[in-house]
Amino acid sequence: MAREKKKQFRSETYWGRPVPGFGDPRARLVLVGLAPAAHGSNRTGRVFTGDRSAAFLVAGLHAAGFANQPHSTGRNDGLRYDGAYLTAAVRCVPPDNRPLPREEANCLPFLARELKLLTEARSLLALGGIAWDALRNSVPELYGVPRPREEFAHGRCVPLGVGRPMLWASYHPSPQNTNTGKLTPTMFQELLAHIRASWTDSGPGARP
Repeated sequence: MAREKKKQFRSETYWGRPVPGFGDPRARLVLVGLAPAAHGSNRTGRVFTGDRSAAFLVAGLHAAGFANQPHSTGRNDGLRYDGAYLTAAVRCVPPDNRPLPREEANCLPFLARELKLLTEARSLLALGGIAWDALRNSVPELYGVPRPREEFAHGRCVPLGVGRPMLWASYHPSPQNTNTGKLTPTMFQELLAHIRASWTDSGPGARP
């Protein structure tokens, strides 16, 4: 996919490799997307960077206090996350933005390994149904509990037990969702507020 460039990026050298996660290693909130966008992460080499999905997501994280700036345009733009970490279920650009089952299966161990290193995580936020399924499939190995049965729905929350993160779901911030009003900035902010509220000492996401 690094050979097929958009006209406005024709002079750029695309990253064109698997895209790693990015953010605060002590994050309480871990967001998991679908896969690198062909002319976003695949171009810039940083997850959720340089496309319209990134613009929506990072603006929302900044408004909620998780990012130091409201834009994500390139690896050298100065973006930092505080308390948040972003990654994806699939690490390379899939054909037609729809990964094959074997691609999802091949990438799942890398996601699980990454999540194991994020030991401060209290909330895992799946951005879309594919990320939701990837997280559900990772749960037995990561946390020693059965795979959650709940299907994807925006705002869904599944507790995984005391001392374990809570699993949350959001519509993906793709233009298909944000341009049609299926996912609005208000909806996303409300969800982030609910997630923060779950971290209180008496809340369902509290740690012992």
